Amino acid sequence: MTIYAIGLDFGTNSCRALLVDLHTGEEKATEVFNYPSGHAGIITHPKDPHLARQNASDYLLGIETTVRSVLAQAQDSDPAFDPEYVVGLGIDTTGSSPMPIDEQGNPLSLDPRFKEDPAAYVWLWRDHTSFEEAGQITELAARIRPQYLAQVGGTYSSEWFWSKILHCRRTAPDVFEAAATWVEICDWLPAVLTGNQKPTQIVRGICSAGHKAMFNPKWGGLPDADFLGQLDPALASLRARLFTEAHPADHQAGGLCPEWAARLGLRAGVAVAVGAFDAHMGAVGAGVTEGSLVKIMGTSTCDIMVWPNGMPLANIPGVCGIVDGSVVPGYFGIEAGQSAVGDLFLWFVRNLVPDSLGAGLDEKFKTLGELASQQTPGESGLLALDWNNGNRTVLVDARLTGLLLGQTLHTQPHEIYRALIEATAFGALTIIERIEDYGVPIREVVNCGGLAAKNAFLMQTYADITGRPMKIARSEQTPALGAALFGAMAAGAFPSIRKAQECLCGIRKVYQPNPEAHAVYRDLYQLYRQLHDGFGTPSWNGSMANVMKELLTIRDQQCQRQEQA
Repeated sequence: MTIYAIGLDFGTNSCRALLVDLHTGEEKATEVFNYPSGHAGIITHPKDPHLARQNASDYLLGIETTVRSVLAQAQDSDPAFDPEYVVGLGIDTTGSSPMPIDEQGNPLSLDPRFKEDPAAYVWLWRDHTSFEEAGQITELAARIRPQYLAQVGGTYSSEWFWSKILHCRRTAPDVFEAAATWVEICDWLPAVLTGNQKPTQIVRGICSAGHKAMFNPKWGGLPDADFLGQLDPALASLRARLFTEAHPADHQAGGLCPEWAARLGLRAGVAVAVGAFDAHMGAVGAGVTEGSLVKIMGTSTCDIMVWPNGMPLANIPGVCGIVDGSVVPGYFGIEAGQSAVGDLFLWFVRNLVPDSLGAGLDEKFKTLGELASQQTPGESGLLALDWNNGNRTVLVDARLTGLLLGQTLHTQPHEIYRALIEATAFGALTIIERIEDYGVPIREVVNCGGLAAKNAFLMQTYADITGRPMKIARSEQTPALGAALFGAMAAGAFPSIRKAQECLCGIRKVYQPNPEAHAVYRDLYQLYRQLHDGFGTPSWNGSMANVMKELLTIRDQQCQRQEQA
């Protein structure tokens, strides 16, 4: 009998369901649901660009819509398909995206008192309103609990759990006081589907707990009450209402409850896996193994590696965390990433590209890519910093901003587009070098997500700048595939994650680096690092006087080579 699993992937703007055949690895059906609330699913505030919230009701509507759709698609295409054969379901979400809930586990946003208060909604990963609180957490931990910071790259982020809750305490105390507890969306959704959403019953995942809430068995789980109390006594009180255990994603959160089974058209009792973040499950769906760096490329990027938990591993400054079991049980999960990649390109095209280059976004992107690919590295004389949404790794500073250097009265939109792509690739190389500098060799780079699958120019640029082949995962839906894989593991469908990956994962394309382009990019990268350190590190005391003129020299050299060719 053929059996199946469903992966649910909750991204920044939409959610996706993927139905997978666990015998052949075939992706039988997929469906996308765009969140209806806010702007492209994000609740924002016109006077605060740092605010980004979501409506948990959108997630529940998305589950029902997408799961029913993939089941119907499978039945239409294969008369032998029966929803009774679905054995497992896994969930990944963005993160850190915590939410205040009441004593029944319901979002406070459903309470009429808080319907109009964004503090009662999901605090989306890209919400940076808590940058001051993040700085205070970092300062206090550096003084009295340095071990906490060592596991999260040395700096606590405004994207993460405690800083957001502390900001809520200070700016929306009525919401904070009304909350029975706080929960990451990746933990809340499995709880809802299994009927175990009361705060004391929610099964928490080690992925979110370890990377964002500083949970570690070495110090008894969550940060201690004395530490939290020095930030705010209310946090020390909240600690007792959170959790004491956290589990990897192959652990079963429970069985699908009868109510949701009826709503989805599945049988009750289907295994529901513990939730995790999209990038971590995406890495597994891309086939991550020791020595693989998986880049999940979307609105932002997240870089994931694994390292055997029985081998020595140094703390790596600037990464987003090193957590045992957060990606694959038995391995440390290493997380890094960039705060704006697809978002950076989209911002540029939406706001600064003239209509003469296309009637809509898709046409503009196509035109820009065609024109940019006709240029050689350095030909435009431009260099950019990719910090339009702050820096996630390795500087971990939400208050850094973007920069474009070298523009003249002749600069064209496609040249800026290329410079922005190059900037994100330089940022990616910075992460690669930081990880390897601390003793973790990178044997291969595997890319996944919409950008990697659809933008050949982007991936060739990454190969040329890093000097490494850029592999593209076979599936275009690796987070959803990883979620389905963990749903299968929770159901006992595979003896190991590696065996599941052998069935479900693979590589479909490889971009090889161009040696001539890489040679030019080595020089440009040195200038990028000069800007990176000069604007991003307070201890830097060099000069910038050379940068513009060296860019001009590289530009002139490239133009001469073009003429001679």
